[in-house]
Amino acid sequence: MPAALADQTWVLTGAAGRIGTSLRPSLAEHVGRLRLVDRAPVTPEYDGEESLVADLRERAATSEAIAGADGVVHLGGLSDEAPFDDLCAINILGTFNVVEAARRAGVARFVYASSNRVTGFYPVSAVVGPDVPTRPDSLYAVSKVAGEALGSLYADKFDLSFVSVRIGSFEDAPLDRRHLSTWLSPRDCASAFLAAMRAPGVKYAAFYAVSANTRGWWDLAPGYRLGFRPVDNAEDYAGAIDPAAAQPSNDHQGGTNASPEHTLPHL
Repeated sequence: MPAALADQTWVLTGAAGRIGTSLRPSLAEHVGRLRLVDRAPVTPEYDGEESLVADLRERAATSEAIAGADGVVHLGGLSDEAPFDDLCAINILGTFNVVEAARRAGVARFVYASSNRVTGFYPVSAVVGPDVPTRPDSLYAVSKVAGEALGSLYADKFDLSFVSVRIGSFEDAPLDRRHLSTWLSPRDCASAFLAAMRAPGVKYAAFYAVSANTRGWWDLAPGYRLGFRPVDNAEDYAGAIDPAAAQPSNDHQGGTNASPEHTLPHL
């Protein structure tokens, strides 16, 4: 895939969400046209933006949203723990609808918003990369593992170029002790997605989108190979984190998300 995006049309699903809203200026600056897709109307603000309302659970609407696109950045879905039926309908079936629509439309690159939660049950003492088996810390994480598996299948079977971006803790600044290892700044988030969009010669790849944190747990080399160079560091904010308000630590990288109490209310 060419590094230049200026002549291409890209679809951004979940454009009304927190990360989608943050990414829009950078994506709009680099692509020729940016189609904003969400269940709620999104008002175009930047040159080249257009908006389309679509529910990704509906295949016809999803196909219309993806038609004519060169690439897809798929953020649409539930972003936290929820009843599994809802996660299946939105995060798994919805992702399938987008991936299948992309295949039918001849999309050249699919960028999938995965999550660091897919390996949340590894111990904090481990350095984890995308080459190790997944150990999801929640039902939400299971839905993200399913999305990565769909991407692997479509890359192998249908030659859809697919990049899974395992997003860290996306915040303006770190909020707790866990974030000192997992923080992803808005600037580094935009850099990660642009690298995933541009990287040449990719069949299937996965990497952790996380800032260059001194206390980081994840192997950054796979992202480096795709051109992702994070520049921010959560350690710069360590002195401002109130220990009394910090999320309790435990032996799992998923923190409190790895506890039974996180999931039991949804069962």
